[in-house]
Parts: sequence; structure tokens; C-alpha cells
Amino acid sequence: MKDYKGGRGVGRGASAPDEASAVREHGAQKSRQTNEVQSYLSHHRKVAQESIQRLRQSPLITLMTWAVIGIALSLPTGFTVILSNFDQLGANWESSAQVSLFLKHEISEADARALAQTLKRHPMVADVAVITREQALADLKKQSDLGDVLGYLDSNPLPHVVVLTPTPASANSRSMASLRQSLENLNEVDRVQLDMLWVERLFAMISVIERGAWTLSLLFGLAVLLVIGNTTRLAIENRREEIVVVKLVGGTNAFVRRPFLYTGLWYGLGGGLVAALLVTVTLFWLSGPIDVLAQSYESGFRLSGLTFGSTLLLLSVSMLLGWLGAWLAVRRHLDAIEPT
Repeated sequence: MKDYKGGRGVGRGASAPDEASAVREHGAQKSRQTNEVQSYLSHHRKVAQESIQRLRQSPLITLMTWAVIGIALSLPTGFTVILSNFDQLGANWESSAQVSLFLKHEISEADARALAQTLKRHPMVADVAVITREQALADLKKQSDLGDVLGYLDSNPLPHVVVLTPTPASANSRSMASLRQSLENLNEVDRVQLDMLWVERLFAMISVIERGAWTLSLLFGLAVLLVIGNTTRLAIENRREEIVVVKLVGGTNAFVRRPFLYTGLWYGLGGGLVAALLVTVTLFWLSGPIDVLAQSYESGFRLSGLTFGSTLLLLSVSMLLGWLGAWLAVRRHLDAIEPT
């Protein structure tokens, strides 16, 4: 029994150094991994700073490249911002759609008001207003230059008009078409005018312009890739001897590729900032005439520009295009440079 216990004691004593060694080895491995990560991040930071310094050494080429990228990105961005303003304006117009019922001439004012009270209980109608023929004639005299001519009329040729405002849930083309069809069957109604038709035509035009904007975005995005790719190719050719030396001492393609990728990112970032500036200045220049036009129509519409989110999206897309253009150029031309 003593031997057995002693054996167990010896066993425990022998395993303690093994456990301590395993702990030390695990700590050393973790420390090596930490150092590798820190070294990797430090190298990325150093390469990013050096790529910025290289851009500063050739300011004219850098500014010209940023300008070309900015102009290419500003056109689709500007179209997108204008379309978003049109969508907002169109939504306001759609929500204010009205249906005008021109009653038959023999319908009296009392009958017109009775019809208005009946239509007010319709589930798709939010509000009803009656414009009598006297009010319509007075408005026509006031808003036109025919006041003197209209004074010679023996009788009022205008009918009573009942104006319906649909509920917000019904202010869409399908519901309005259904409402119009039911109103046309009323005996008192001579003609139904839907004030939403021109809005639908506007939406159709906006849809065409929107597809054109997407096409422009794709084309100009391709142009940005070509510009950055060609700029990166020239940079690779200018640094061919340096690349050969780096490969001779064991530098991998990933190591050589990294500075050019960061250069592409900075090109994309600079081009995105130029595009945001161009769009902002252009919208500010257009805001004055658009405000005057909106006031002439008694509208509170204000032209909205780039938001923080849209600006961040523009910069992200431009940086992604810059990185992708540089990566494509490096992938194509770097493999052709090998030490002889």
C-alpha cells in the first residue's frame, strides 16, 4: 500500500512539470500570435502612410485623377439625388390627388350639396367640397383676362362641381380607377376628371429616367475602374525595378500588391470627396431657382441634397471601386514581373 501511494505521489510529481511546460508553451504561442497580429497591422499602417506620401509627391497627377473620378461619380450621384427629390415630390402630389365631378347643368345647388353629403360617407373619400357655378364663374373672372367678356353672358354656362379628396390609403392608381368607375355611374354626374393622371405620367417619366441613371452609374463605374486600373499600371511600370528587388529577397505577391491596393483606396476616397463636393455645389446653385418655382406654385418643396448616409455610401462605393480597379491591374501585371 505504501508503495502504491508512493507511486501515486511520484506520478503526480512527474505530471506537474509537464503541465507547467504546457502552460508556458501555450502562453508563448499566444504571445507569438499577438505579435504577429500587431506586426501585420503595423505593416498595413506603414504601407497606408507610405502610399499617401507617394500621392503627395506627385500632386498634379493625384489631383487630376481625383477630378476625373469625381466627375465620373458626380453624374450618377446627381441623377440619384434629383430622382429622390422627384419621388418625394411625386409622393406629395399623389397624396393630394383629387377627383372632380362635373354635374349635369340641370342639377341644382341643393341637389349638389345633397350628393356631396352622400359621397362623404364613402369609405374611400376623406373630404368633399362643393364649388357652385357662381363661385366657379367668379374664380374664372378673377384668374383670367376674360372678366369683361364674361360679363356679357346671359347665363352662367358652368356646372356645379363636387371635389373629392381620397383617403391616404386610397391615393393610388388602382383605387382611384375603381373610385372613378363607380362615380361615373351616378345619374347626377356628367363627367369625372381624375387629377392624378398627370402624376402617373410623371411617374412613368421618372421610371425611364431612373433606368437611365442606373445605366449611367454602371458605365461611369466602369470608367472609374479603367482610370484607376490604368493609373495603377503606370505606377507598377515605374516601380518595376523595386518590385524585382523585393521579389529577389523573398517578397510575396501579397506583400508587393499591398501598396498599390492602398493607393487605389486613396484614389477612390479622393474621387468620392470631389464627387460629393460637386453634387453639393450644383444642388446649392439650383436651389434658388427651384425655390422661386415652388413658391410660384404655392408649394413648400425644398430641394434636398446629400444626406450623411448617402455621402457615406458614395465614399464607400468610390473606395471599393478604387480598390477593385487597383486589384485588377495588379493581378494582371504583377505576375509578369519576375526576377531573371
